[in-house]
Amino acid sequence: MFLLISLAVALLSSAQSAQPIFAEDGALDDRAEGVWYSLEKGWILDISESGITRWQDTPAGCYASPAPDESTPMMGQVEYRLFRPSRDGQSIRLNYLPGDASASFERLDALPPSCGSEELTSETAVFDVFASVMRRHYSFFDARGVDWDAQIAAAHPHVQDGMGEAALWEVLAGLLDPLGDSHTKLIGMVDGEPRRAQAGLGTTLPMIRESIGEGAWLNGLVDQLFNEVLDPGAELIADRVIVGEITPESGAPIGYIQIFTMGGFTTEHTPGSIEWSQAELAALSDILDDALTRFSGHQAIILDLSNNRGGYDAVTRAIAARFTDHAFLGYRVRVPGAPEATEDYEITPHDGVRYAGPVYVMTSDVTVSGGEITTMMLRQLSNVIQIGGTTRGAFSTPLAKPLPNGWYLELSNEVFEDGSGAVFEGRGIPPAIMVDIYPEAAPAAGHRASIEHVVGLIEGG
Repeated sequence: MFLLISLAVALLSSAQSAQPIFAEDGALDDRAEGVWYSLEKGWILDISESGITRWQDTPAGCYASPAPDESTPMMGQVEYRLFRPSRDGQSIRLNYLPGDASASFERLDALPPSCGSEELTSETAVFDVFASVMRRHYSFFDARGVDWDAQIAAAHPHVQDGMGEAALWEVLAGLLDPLGDSHTKLIGMVDGEPRRAQAGLGTTLPMIRESIGEGAWLNGLVDQLFNEVLDPGAELIADRVIVGEITPESGAPIGYIQIFTMGGFTTEHTPGSIEWSQAELAALSDILDDALTRFSGHQAIILDLSNNRGGYDAVTRAIAARFTDHAFLGYRVRVPGAPEATEDYEITPHDGVRYAGPVYVMTSDVTVSGGEITTMMLRQLSNVIQIGGTTRGAFSTPLAKPLPNGWYLELSNEVFEDGSGAVFEGRGIPPAIMVDIYPEAAPAAGHRASIEHVVGLIEGG
């Protein structure tokens, strides 16, 4: 570990907004120039006029992030674009996108001499880096019932130089499997082929993939909504959002919104860019403006997140702001051992079309990440009831840690808490009313029956 970050010197001007590290003409803001260390991330950034070089500080060695290849995940392909300096210039907070979570970095005098001093690409070195990165940064061993040190001790005799990529992959993937954490995974090329090791997908998705297949299932769900559930005039928007209405026997209509991902509403810009984030939020705003205007006099809204696969956190907050008339603490994010990383996210009512009537949020074990964050925020509101199944229990934005051989380890290091301090990582968010939305015997028809059940609850008051 290099320097412990002092909160006293990390104070930022509260009035200062994040500034571009590089201007549109490529000029570097000299306040961002230098070598910076993040205890929270285990990263050292060397920021100069030629760009940003990222180093991985691990207990097993310090090395430059390998160049991305076709298997590199999104978080390994993007770099920080925005920063806020401290008053004394000795620390900065960096953001990928406006409104995104920021990371705190402290200035170093120079790049530590240990960085780049060792060759770490052998099988034993990669194993040691992998084990130490997980030990330092993973936050949920206890919550998920895993004795990491015991696992590493048992696996260590099976690792030797010359064993080959495939054999090493099986060892590392086997170490991740007991965590059952869908946000903690290994991604890389093994003998020229892309590989991915990821567990913790719940029960519904594996069941679907082993039976009818995910594509056929999703198509069947969409067709069923349009042909059997929703009134004429329902819309599928950007293949991500379904907006429609249900008119029950009482004649008082109910609004219906299903959101499959927290993002993907536009294809105008490169994913991960500032322009992309602005376009995504603008597209979402248009969708919600139209839907909530249409539903303004309806007796209730069903917000269906039962098939939501997560996405961009700013989208989750924009959704929550549409269903409240008062400000509230949506959630807090902290990183154990790094107090400077704690951030509170207050939700203020959207300055425009909102709906503060009864809202029924549908969830299942498919609901994950951004879908869970949205659920966690909304369930704190008195006008919202969660119904369905317990969510997946994977909240943390994955920390991307490339290994020296080019494989990427993504792991959960952030603890998400709701406004009361409750943490649902590893256990999921339980609904107020339990309904099996995707039963094994009828995973499509069960969804229709669950919506009918919600409509019955609304009708019954």
